[in-house]
Amino acid sequence: MERYRSASHGAAWMERKSIDGKERRTPSGAAVIRPDLTEALFRALFEEWADVGYAAISLERVAARAGAGKAAIYRRWPGKLQFASDAIERVGVDLGEFSDHGSLEADIIAYLAKTRRALRHPLVRRIVPDLAAERARSGDLAAALDRVAAARRALGEALLDRAVARGEISAGIDRELALDFIPSPLYWRMIVRGRPAGRADIARHAAALVAALKAC
Repeated sequence: MERYRSASHGAAWMERKSIDGKERRTPSGAAVIRPDLTEALFRALFEEWADVGYAAISLERVAARAGAGKAAIYRRWPGKLQFASDAIERVGVDLGEFSDHGSLEADIIAYLAKTRRALRHPLVRRIVPDLAAERARSGDLAAALDRVAAARRALGEALLDRAVARGEISAGIDRELALDFIPSPLYWRMIVRGRPAGRADIARHAAALVAALKAC
């Protein structure tokens, strides 16, 4: 199974693009795995997912949205679960900013600002709650979600390590609690309550989080 990773290393599926054309074959008849069609299939999957929920996803409709045949999906993934899991892992880690901005508060502001941009996207707003619900219903996606969470928490650990090195928080901080704290207020506000979050809200969230992390 070919697992495609976009050179953009991000949620390129968030951008509205034209539908890709039909697949082309080599003269010998062997299938060619086209990265642009793989990208179109990912976008089509997320659009279908947002419209109907994971349980009702039709691979035939996904293929049609991408301007391809169903065989294009099966050349890449054995089935819906593997297709969806690959899609989740492909974009999940990149939905936050974890680089060094000079201070814990600045790092958190950057993280929240990028996460806010992601949570404002209409597809994300509909898919993220369905991910949690589907995990509770069947557990089919649990392994993929756990891998994304582990990768994101490893990046979050690096954020905490920098803050410890600067003397901003204690080396004995409860890291599990801290990593749960950081995304929670923004997720609750935007996804659970359906409220907008502006720059001033991000700044207030960050200041409160820094105070909370110092107490962890």
